[in-house]
This record gives sequence, structure tokens and C-alpha cells, in this order.
Amino acid sequence: MSQQVHSVSSVSSVLYVRLPVWKIWPGGVVYVADYIHKQRPAIRQEILDLAVIPPRQRKAALAERLAELKPEVVAFSWRNMQTFGPHPENDALDVVMNFDHSPSPWKRVKAAWQAVGIITDYAMQRVRNFGYLKLVRKLLPQSRLVVGGTAVSIFGKYIAARCPTDTVVVVGEGEDAMISIVDGFTAPAGNYYHKDATGQVHHHPAEETFDLPSLTAIDFPYIDSIFPAFREYVGSGKEAIGVHTKRGCPFQCNFCLYNKIEGAHQRYRDPVEVAKEVETLSTVYGVTHIWFTDAQFCSTRRSMAHVEAILDEMLARNVKVRWTGYLRLNYLTAGIAKKMVASGLESIDLSFTGSQDMIDSLTLGYALDQQMAAFRLFQDAGMTDQMIKLYLPLNAPDESPETLFATIDRIDELYEMFGRDKVLPFIFFVGVQPNTPIEKKLIAAGYLPKGYDPLTLNPFLIKKLLYNPQPLGRQIGRAYLEALEYSSKMDDTQGEYIGRATLEILARELGRQQSPSRQRRLFPILPEADTPTARSEA
Repeated sequence: MSQQVHSVSSVSSVLYVRLPVWKIWPGGVVYVADYIHKQRPAIRQEILDLAVIPPRQRKAALAERLAELKPEVVAFSWRNMQTFGPHPENDALDVVMNFDHSPSPWKRVKAAWQAVGIITDYAMQRVRNFGYLKLVRKLLPQSRLVVGGTAVSIFGKYIAARCPTDTVVVVGEGEDAMISIVDGFTAPAGNYYHKDATGQVHHHPAEETFDLPSLTAIDFPYIDSIFPAFREYVGSGKEAIGVHTKRGCPFQCNFCLYNKIEGAHQRYRDPVEVAKEVETLSTVYGVTHIWFTDAQFCSTRRSMAHVEAILDEMLARNVKVRWTGYLRLNYLTAGIAKKMVASGLESIDLSFTGSQDMIDSLTLGYALDQQMAAFRLFQDAGMTDQMIKLYLPLNAPDESPETLFATIDRIDELYEMFGRDKVLPFIFFVGVQPNTPIEKKLIAAGYLPKGYDPLTLNPFLIKKLLYNPQPLGRQIGRAYLEALEYSSKMDDTQGEYIGRATLEILARELGRQQSPSRQRRLFPILPEADTPTARSEA
């Protein structure tokens, strides 16, 4: 794509509206606004973050900015849409577990009521979000509407069908599409759906991927000038600010869409520009926590060289931050492990299963032995206070008691390497996304009906999309609930982390069904006679 900067444009003003979500840095909007400013500096831009505005004031705040700015383009960022995705503002996982697996009838009734509340909240959130789009169309009939963000990248065609006319629904990368939109949309670009003036929806797939090396370090003084909520994120020093270093993913994990949304070919930003961005956040704005927002911060052999170049730049600039991101450890070297620790690595975050059979079933594309060897490299690199965060896709298709035991055994090894208190297993289930291999597999098996609506509000179908089927589902659910109850009775100094406790209880319960050779030493969670599971089976 040409990097010539134009002094004129078909559009003179753009308002970006971040739709309500929990408070998290709006990185996608910031990158797009920064890029548009550098390419079309004459355009007036503003970012309105509804996430930091009290709910009852959001509609009025949007109407006020529309009246003041009269933007010719209003671009909405929509991050979250599915009801089954637990996040900091709801406890959907706890509710589902109690409804399906609690031995207490009262807790199951209570969970059913809570589930109705969560689903109702999501339904109303969707109504409100589409209402914001309709408000723009009502107040500024000639404006062009744009919708992008994570939710849109997954559910683009479903969202486009529900939008007002003359709306562009951008899938994945937004830079090329936004440039074409502010230039009048006479030569549309990017991957998008367009609902035209007659209400017809047309899909335009991306003809080429965005030239990522052209994305220079964010001009934060400019962003500060157009984003009134900017200081709410960088001012406290506690918020993690997202920085991305690459796009694209060559792997074919059967539950993931990154390789479709960003493309299968990895593209890289200039390591100098990445380090400059992190340095500015740290030295000018006091940011202490960085989250590298790539699909995976390191993954392929080539990406490891890119990661090392970024770390070298950060170390040369003596940047003082704590950083993390999703890691893939196939090609980790001792040297890079040391540089990660030296540059401020805060935690190792990764999907984890301790069974090669499950790795192959999920088409994760790595060897378990490689992964465990990489952990030993971190140990040798002198890790001290870093956390090991393991996102466990428990009970994925083809899971068995044997594969669960294998995962628990590997986690025991990590306890021994780093200390039990430094290893955090997150109880996590595969969320079924549309157009993924796992969705196709489950439809073919009859688990999901053909032609189902992935945005359904049917609670029984929603539960299926959070994949945790029988027979292991009940055992995992009961173990999780027992761990939750135990943790709730302990104070902060006594409490055991729920994920660790769940695995210990699960191992105990599964061990009862195995031969004596499968019995193993277990960390004592509760006296067995007093556990909810024991009481329910007495």
C-alpha cells in the first residue's frame, strides 16, 4: 500500500466510539486513529470511550459528541458479544458449573436465575449497542457508519444483517478499510461487509493484507489530544497497555480463528518502532505493565528472531516495564529466555495440555517435550517472581481420564520447577466459534444442529458452545465447585488457588476409578468425609 500522505480527503471528521465493555485499553481503535492521522493529517478525529462513562449517561454523551463534532464517519469498536465468555464483569463459568453440576438443588435454582440475568444482560447490551448505531443514523442521516472490533471479526455477517443501512462492517485489520472510507469509499479496501442503502449485504474479502511494517510507533501526544479518557488508562500505572508486534498466525488450532482474521502469513512491525512505543509509554506516561497483543508473542522460528530483536531494543533503551503476552515456546532458546527475564517478563501465559494426544487432537502444532524443555530454559534463566499461567482446554474433544492425568502430572512437574505458588492453572473450556474446524466436527457429530445461530440466546445451546460434555464434564464441574467452596471459606493467607485445587480434587476423584497403579500422592485439599462430592455420593 502506498505510504504517500495526502493533505486533502473526502472526509473531514471521524468519531470513534468504543462500545461498552469492561475497562481495558482500546488498542485497536488507537492504532487505527493514529494511522489515519499520519496518512490524512487534515482529518479531525476523536475517540469516545463509552466503557468509562456511567451507563445512564452513555446515550447522552454520544448525542453530545455527534452534535458538537458532526462527524461524517462514525466508527464503532465492538469487543465482546458471546454470552458464554466469562470476563471480569460476570461469573458465567461459576453459574454454568452450579446449574449443571451442583449437588445442591437450591444452588442449581439460584444458578438458573443468575443465568437468566446474564443472558438478559447480554441481550440488552446488544440492543443498546445497535441502538447507538441507530441513534447516529437518526441524528446524522448522511453519515457513514463503520463497525469493527473483536466481536465483529468473528460475527461480521451476523452483525451486518442487524445494522442500519450504509454501514461498513470491518473484519480483522481496519487500517486499509478506514483509509478507503475516509477517502470517500470510491475504491473500497480491506475485508468487510457492506449493508447498502437498499438493505442488501455484500461481502468484500481482503485482496491483500495490510503493510504492517509501515505502522510506526504511536504518536501518543496526538492520541492524548483526541482521546479524553486516555489518562484514565495510563495515569494510574496499574493498567496494562496493549502493544502489538505482528499480525497473522500460520497455525491451524482447531478452535481458533486468528489465521482467518489476520491471515496465515505472519507480518512484523519494525522492532525499533515497537521498542520506541514501549519506551514512550514507560518514560513519558509512567506505564509499568505491557501486554503484547499478538495472537502469540513468539511462535515460529522466524518470529523468535523478531522477538529477540525487540528485546534487544528494549534492553538497549533500558526500558523499565513488566510485560507479558500469549507465548508459544517451540523455538525458545536459552539466550532468548534470559533476555525475556532481563527485559521484564512478568508471566508466562500459554495454552497448556500435558498430553501429546490432546495437542495433536487440537492441532496445536507443537511437541510437549519441546514445551517442557522450554520451561526448563526459563528455570535456568533465573526466573524468580514470574508467574506461570496455564490456560487448560479441559475436556476438549478426545479428552479422557488418561489425558487428564497426563496434564496433571506435567503440572506437578511445573510445581517442582517453579514452586507451587507460582503456577496458576486456569480452568478453561473450548468456546465453539463459527467456521472453525471444531465447529464443523461437532456439527457432523450431531452435537450442534446444522444452521444454528452462533449468537443465540437459547441457554441450552449456549451451554453447548462452552464445550464440557459428559461423562467428564460432570466430574470436572463437581471438582471445580468443591474447590470454589473450599476457597470461599479460606482467608487470603490460607486460600488455595481454585485452579490448583480443582486439579487435585479431579485427580482424587478420577483416581478412584483407575487401577491401583494410577493412585498418586495428592495434595490434601479437604478431609474427604467433608467434601461436597463425598457427601453427595454417601
